[in-house]
Amino acid sequence: MRMIRLFPMLLGIVFSFPVPAADVLNVKLMTLDLARDIANHTLEACRKQGYQTAVVVVDRAGDPQVVLRDVYVSRHAIEIAARKASAVILSGISSGEFRKNRADIHAELNEIPGVLLLPGGLPIRAGGSLIGAVGVSGAPGGEKDEACAAAGIKAVQERLDFAE
Repeated sequence: MRMIRLFPMLLGIVFSFPVPAADVLNVKLMTLDLARDIANHTLEACRKQGYQTAVVVVDRAGDPQVVLRDVYVSRHAIEIAARKASAVILSGISSGEFRKNRADIHAELNEIPGVLLLPGGLPIRAGGSLIGAVGVSGAPGGEKDEACAAAGIKAVQERLDFAE
């Protein structure tokens, strides 16, 4: 009988201790080869449409891994593409979708250094994890930038789907 009364108390003691969080986490990272291939396919998709563009692929932290700029594209397009990709890293969704979702404060969000809420940035996901983003600038309209980015990701989609 005494054991029956002690059991709930022992359970309370055991479950009252905080569960330690993992000190080491496993993350998915994009290789330079994958980032380069996405950038090349994206640039080629834009060229097929007759657009000269800048393409920036960033890693999961928003740091550039690959930067490509076509011959007639201004250096400013590189910054715009990078800032679109950074908006994706900030939100986890396309830069255009983020702009629509936060139309109430998109002007304020554009004041964040390195972030620009304009269509043309898409997330790169592998196994459900955000591993980076691609940003495009230079086509005549953000929706065309985004279509090029989508084509670049689609070209390597099988590699992303089967990433461990």
